[in-house]
Amino acid sequence: MGKQYTSISNTLKDFIEKQKIFFVATAASDGRVNVSPKGMDTLRVIDDTKVVWLNLTGSGNETAAHLLDTNRMTIMFCDFDDRPVILRLYGTANTIHPRDLAWQHYAPMFDTFISARQIFEMKVDLVQTSCGFGVPLFDYQGDRDTLINWSINKGEDGIKDYWMNKNQKSIDGKETGILANS
Repeated sequence: MGKQYTSISNTLKDFIEKQKIFFVATAASDGRVNVSPKGMDTLRVIDDTKVVWLNLTGSGNETAAHLLDTNRMTIMFCDFDDRPVILRLYGTANTIHPRDLAWQHYAPMFDTFISARQIFEMKVDLVQTSCGFGVPLFDYQGDRDTLINWSINKGEDGIKDYWMNKNQKSIDGKETGILANS
């Protein structure tokens, strides 16, 4: 059953790297809790207590807004095709924008996406496994190309317009910082 660790072991790192989807949860001090599914090979384990993930432009920008208020984050992985395991990473995170110096360090770790808007760097303070006995089995068929095609059709200027109109505030009206000092 469930176990807790203070760091990401090599075995758990291997498990993380095999997963095709992960879920990110954040919450500000008030307002709604946000949980988002992520994929497209956008997460990297940096060391035994740090992960980073590349955030692509989407309909909302809740994670960035929440981290400006409260820097807590949980990332969850479920094995849908092999062993019945759930893995959660708990910790604190910060937002890195393309305008930030740290972007130059982390961005080369990922494929280039025109819609890349932030990298989230998470310092992990607790790793927890639990059974996934109730998690259904699914077959991975591939990544969707919808987001990539949408962003290519928008182009760089269209993406920045989208950020201006759709990504500056959370659904609770909190600032996201996406265009600050741009």
